[in-house]
Amino acid sequence: MSSRAFVIGAAALTFLVGSTAHAQERPRVRRLAYDARVDFAVTLTGLVWYVTSEVLKGQLVPKKCRWCYRRADGSDALNGVDGSVRRALVWKDPRTPHSISNALAFGILPVTSIGLLNLAAVHDGASSQAPIDALLVAEASMLALDVNQMAKYAFARERPFVHFLPRAPEEVRKLTASPSDDNLSFFSGHTTGAFAVATSAGTIASMRGYRLAPVVWGTGVANALAVGYLRIAADKHYFSDVVVAAIFGTLIGAGIPLLFHRPEGDLEPSRPSTTPAGTASAPASFSFSGTW
Repeated sequence: MSSRAFVIGAAALTFLVGSTAHAQERPRVRRLAYDARVDFAVTLTGLVWYVTSEVLKGQLVPKKCRWCYRRADGSDALNGVDGSVRRALVWKDPRTPHSISNALAFGILPVTSIGLLNLAAVHDGASSQAPIDALLVAEASMLALDVNQMAKYAFARERPFVHFLPRAPEEVRKLTASPSDDNLSFFSGHTTGAFAVATSAGTIASMRGYRLAPVVWGTGVANALAVGYLRIAADKHYFSDVVVAAIFGTLIGAGIPLLFHRPEGDLEPSRPSTTPAGTASAPASFSFSGTW
């Protein structure tokens, strides 16, 4: 091969690689279906309902457990799986994992998941979609928590730390830190919310086509798994509570975006604007792209 042919071939290869890299730098981000007014109203209604159910917990929760794992003679009837996992994972001081799980489930995980989702949008030149992405995550997560709350009130399963208290008179057992919360074991609210946030953020990132979607998924699911473990370590939930919560949170977290916010095509690319100095790309605008 002559030196001239080599140079031409190298130049062509460089051009192709450069073109491919440039295309990968700014991928086509997909537009999702949504109605900002409806989605905001659903999220706000869910939040109000959840807060109200917490305030009225003392009146809504059954006075006695319906799912107690206790035989007629008072002996323990807990299944072997929940019992063995509890013995293996519960911490000597359950207050520590309880505090960590609170901070992780209601602070670190949502901030991290939504923050990474917004970073993914900015990274791919779709910063205008970040507020909508956050709203859709909040919507799915709020719906998951609302249904979980109704399930906990309906099942009224005795929490493990209450179940394994000495068989004391009912008056003494009411002296636990929060009697209205003693029979809300099934299924874990912390774990439900954690998986709903993690999977809704990951699903939205994947449907958008963000390049950082694997990071959103990996970070969110890892944090959600940690929340589930800590709820068992804190003696607040059984293994079965956490498993059902993880499955349910995932179904709602991924299902709501997939059912109601499917991609509708690509976002319009930024249009160049002509200025006296030449042609330059117009700055990204902060706007919603839904049906108003």
